[in-house]
Amino acid sequence: MDEASNPAEFVGYQPDERLLGEDLDKLPAAAGRPPLVPRGHARGGIVGAGATLTAASLVIGVLLVLLGVVDAISSGIDAAPIVAIVLGALLISTHWGWVHVAELTANSLEGRSHADVIERRQQWLASIEPYTRFEVSTEVQDDGSIAICSLRHRPVQSGEERFTFVREIEQRELHPPDEPAASVTERAEALRRQAALATEREHERYEVAADAYRTALLGREDEEQRRLAQRAASEALSRQINSNLRDPPLVE
Repeated sequence: MDEASNPAEFVGYQPDERLLGEDLDKLPAAAGRPPLVPRGHARGGIVGAGATLTAASLVIGVLLVLLGVVDAISSGIDAAPIVAIVLGALLISTHWGWVHVAELTANSLEGRSHADVIERRQQWLASIEPYTRFEVSTEVQDDGSIAICSLRHRPVQSGEERFTFVREIEQRELHPPDEPAASVTERAEALRRQAALATEREHERYEVAADAYRTALLGREDEEQRRLAQRAASEALSRQINSNLRDPPLVE
């Protein structure tokens, strides 16, 4: 298992909200999953009403523009056709707004109804620390062979002092269908042990850097103190790495 980049790089960063949704599959199964927010019965009606208003606004807007143009051509340009054209153009340009209003309304209602679930989701998100995880999974192929995949879930910056993860395949072994099951199982378990050890090493490296960062920061948030705290985190990690090089830890 290849070790990740310097874990001190993301000390002090916060997990991105995308890890609750679109980036959730970038995390290993061992990280767990946040509780789901139940979808209320009212949501469908609200969103449906928003879609209906969107369609109605578009249709009415087009009709008003057409009526205004026809009126202007047949009767001359005066206040009435101009008002119709302007009002129609306004309805056309803003018709999608009803969808967003409906979505925001539904989200607000769900937020009030399921505040406890949303709070637990935020607590789960805050518990994610930015260090590399390693994982092993198996896949059955169409011909009956089994693929053993060694995966790396690596933190990456996703915004101003925010992080998410990328999921990378480090190694993929294909075992034919006639290979003894015991042999495939033994190989998968050996790779899982390696992944667990590598993950634990990355966790320990991150904790060393995080502890040094918190000690150096001491609650002060100005940019200079953040820079000094980041340097202290890197120095602490460097000392641990050098110590391990002189006296490497025992591993399986």
